[in-house]
Amino acid sequence: MDVVFISVSDEFHEPYAISALEAQKNVFIEKPITLSMQSAQRIIDAEKKSKGRVWVGYMRRHSRSFTDAFKRELESIPKILYARSRDFSGRKSKSIYPQRLYLSGSSYADRSLANGKFTSQSGTFPVKNTDFPPSAGEERNKRVDALLHEAFGSEPTPEQVKYARFLGSLGSHDLSLMRESLGFPEDVTAVTVNEPFYSAIFKCRNKSGDPFFVTYESGIDGVPEFDAHLAVYGENKRVTIFYDSPYIKTQKPVMVRVQEVNDAGEVQTREIISSFEDAFATEFQDMHDCLVNDKEIKTSAEDAINELKLYDLMYAKYAESSK
Repeated sequence: MDVVFISVSDEFHEPYAISALEAQKNVFIEKPITLSMQSAQRIIDAEKKSKGRVWVGYMRRHSRSFTDAFKRELESIPKILYARSRDFSGRKSKSIYPQRLYLSGSSYADRSLANGKFTSQSGTFPVKNTDFPPSAGEERNKRVDALLHEAFGSEPTPEQVKYARFLGSLGSHDLSLMRESLGFPEDVTAVTVNEPFYSAIFKCRNKSGDPFFVTYESGIDGVPEFDAHLAVYGENKRVTIFYDSPYIKTQKPVMVRVQEVNDAGEVQTREIISSFEDAFATEFQDMHDCLVNDKEIKTSAEDAINELKLYDLMYAKYAESSK
């Protein structure tokens, strides 16, 4: 055995990851790495003592249209003026879990609150088991309560729990992609929390050292449309990468759209698809290359802890605005 894949609920990532690392195995952990900074640090500490390495599953960052076309076109923008990260992932359906587990033990969804319209008609027909013993739910509650108590420094409110679970599901993909593209934000200037919709404004710096702002907006409503993209604006050029729903088998390839003013003063639009391979497939290809050839892992545990750092800044701004 070379790799242990950990695709269970977020609150179980830490104990299984540490057990695998103690057994000297490589570990693939579904995003987010875990739910608190302290928990992530415990995984990192275990990795330092192990022959195994940690890979965190941010498949969007391994799409060839992102690594090749988007980053290349982004580099050609002399001065970034603005950016927007959006992820609307309808359609919402009812949770199969009790309210207590919805608040404390489900991953904002366990994928049952979002994408129900897609998965129910995609041909995958996921099985929704309901035979979990009460003890399993109790363990989930204890683990998630402990992790979120670490994250917030006190007993979190129901609103804070929902916020944390949302960021750990949809938000982690978007914020991880934003970080690789634009760098870690210098500041979180504002957040809004109106469950199930969340937004934020981040302050970043371009290559010239000048500030620009990124609008983050995400949520789940009843409209069955998957709208996930990152758009970056320069003076004469816009570059946007679009991601389709990963919950259907016939998903479209990841596409990059470039809008710019050419030398003749004309507006022109180009659409680029670097590969028709699924982003999950290219992620696993990259993981194989890194583990076999001992290459650097960009979605490492050390990298993934930055999502939790950003969450903490967002939590602090939310607490400040709620006073």
